[in-house]
Amino acid sequence: MVGSDTMQQLTILGATGSIGVSTLDVVARHPDRFRVYALSGNSRIAELAEQCQRFNPSFAVVADADAAGQLRERLHSWGLKTEVLWGVEGLCQVSSAKAVDVVMAAIVGAAGLLPTLAAARAGKKVLLANKESLVMGGQLFMDTVQKSGAILLPIDSEHNAIFQCLPQGYDPAEKGGVRKILLTASGGPFRNIPLDDLSSVTPDQACAHPNWQMGRKISVDSATMMNKGLELIEACWLFGLSPDEIDVVIHPQSVIHSMVEYVDGSVLAQLGNPDMRTPIAHALAWPERIESGVASLDIIATARLDFGAPDLQRFPCLGLAMRAAKEGGSAPAVLNAANEVAVQGFLQGRLSFIDIARIVAETLEKHEVAELESLEHVQQVDTEAREVALKLIRSAH
Repeated sequence: MVGSDTMQQLTILGATGSIGVSTLDVVARHPDRFRVYALSGNSRIAELAEQCQRFNPSFAVVADADAAGQLRERLHSWGLKTEVLWGVEGLCQVSSAKAVDVVMAAIVGAAGLLPTLAAARAGKKVLLANKESLVMGGQLFMDTVQKSGAILLPIDSEHNAIFQCLPQGYDPAEKGGVRKILLTASGGPFRNIPLDDLSSVTPDQACAHPNWQMGRKISVDSATMMNKGLELIEACWLFGLSPDEIDVVIHPQSVIHSMVEYVDGSVLAQLGNPDMRTPIAHALAWPERIESGVASLDIIATARLDFGAPDLQRFPCLGLAMRAAKEGGSAPAVLNAANEVAVQGFLQGRLSFIDIARIVAETLEKHEVAELESLEHVQQVDTEAREVALKLIRSAH
């Protein structure tokens, strides 16, 4: 275990996204603990360049050769020695490099699977914010972690809350007296609007989350509650539970981040202000605690906490995810791929909000569920599901 007296070398995959920016905010508060080894960004070259200027990483990774040229030129003009890599190969290199202790896996979507897997294979301490790694290739990913001895710490606020509420040294095979997990969800911006109005909501409305600051894709997933469905699948893998042992609970205030119910009747909950720097700081320093920059929760000002059951008529994507979780095999990978394509279609104005669930449902209908034997098989299922979903979107016009 890397102790507090040792400088930890950190790779941040997805540094320009909201999780990456929050991670750098925490890291900047602890220059005696963390050194940034590598940063990766997709298309926001100017922001990545500024991060490189501030944190002086050994490597920066971008999507393609063009972006690499632009970034290299900019860094060179500032006299920075950061080496610029590009593509999946570059991401995998900085995730598995010998010098690296910790990898923050915060690339959104299926694109994060390979570098996250590379970090796990290399036995790193992996801070998992990329839920697709487990949704798409859960068994493969968990087997890799087991084999390499990697440490896997969840960053999603819900999974991090569950991790904090479980007994120390929790063994999924033993269950440790856990009866079930209560996965909380805010219900997003459309929790109370009339069902008839859902067909006309805009991308900007869907991305206006009442409690959290997030990227556009995850904001839409939160509005459809697909995000909670993906989190349910992720929780099954992380904590060795069946879908029947996880309940989704609507909790509009986003103060309780999740709960664990024990066989003796106890329910443990983790509370805090809705700020991703809390789970990030928890995982970075685990098993210690460090300052995150997040203000303490004012329980008096919060005054009340509400709970309710999710309405699957309002949130059909949650129902689809629950079904895929129970079917297992390739179903979650298909669910995820179809959803990524459908959300993109909605954000581009090619689909209405309620069409997202329809595209996902129809893609799942056309798929014959099979066991996933290898990484290549996962990628093949992902590619095929995307093609089916794209065809369905095209035929809708």
